[in-house]
Amino acid sequence: MAQFGKGSAKRSKPSYFMAILGVTIVLFFVGIFGWLLLNARQYTEEMKEDVKVQVFLKKNITPQDVETLKAYIAAQPYTKSYEYIDQEAAKQRWLKSGESDFKELLEENPLPASFDVNMNSAYVHRDSVTQIKTELEKQNQVVESVQYPAFVVEKMTSSVRVGLIVFAILAGIFCIFSIVLIDNTIRLAMYSNRFIIKTMQMVGATRGFIARPMTVRAIVNGTVSALIAIAIIYVVMMLSEHFLPYLADLRDNGKLLLLFAFLVILGISISLFSTYRSVLKYLKMKLDDLY
Repeated sequence: MAQFGKGSAKRSKPSYFMAILGVTIVLFFVGIFGWLLLNARQYTEEMKEDVKVQVFLKKNITPQDVETLKAYIAAQPYTKSYEYIDQEAAKQRWLKSGESDFKELLEENPLPASFDVNMNSAYVHRDSVTQIKTELEKQNQVVESVQYPAFVVEKMTSSVRVGLIVFAILAGIFCIFSIVLIDNTIRLAMYSNRFIIKTMQMVGATRGFIARPMTVRAIVNGTVSALIAIAIIYVVMMLSEHFLPYLADLRDNGKLLLLFAFLVILGISISLFSTYRSVLKYLKMKLDDLY
């Protein structure tokens, strides 16, 4: 009986290796998918925050009026950042854009002073920007007009919504397939231990005693698989950022740590679930059915 157990244990080792390898591969692809999703969301937010609301000021306003409006804009929850552009700075921008100097035709600078306001991404959709425009126009003692790229905001809102829905559906489908694949991999590894499980049951071992070492092994396997997958993902990230430097600007380390923690939890949870389910399955089977 002891020899049989040792032989079975030896035969189970390659299965554990294949289980770790299989789970690692699945977690790697889950992690890459999650990393792409995080980058896509971050890129979308940065695109939204690049949209500028231009607040053009009336002529002959006092510096105190400018400071009052500046304080008002800075205090608004939608303000990500802002820049005050006086008439001289507006002229320099005009010239840098390739336009001709108008001083030969006009005695004074016709370009108004303005504020360029970058909004927080949560406010960059049609209804919010329209409301913000209305609120700024109420400062009519200082504000001449308010402009923003309405077409860009409208198209960006609809495109981002559709893109996120499609991405979420694909992520859900991919996660379901990943869980099924990990479950099948673990069950295949446990198949080589079916005689050990049944033998322990026949000699009087309790269900908890039988499951305990395999549960510990499942935790170890899930953790090892997740750590290997995380290491490979990190290498892929560093290589990608080396060849595509703008990806480094998109990286959110806090969310990335959450993704890695999710991979560890996913690897351990599915390994535990699949292992325990397999143990129960073989405990309920008759000895003849194991062959």
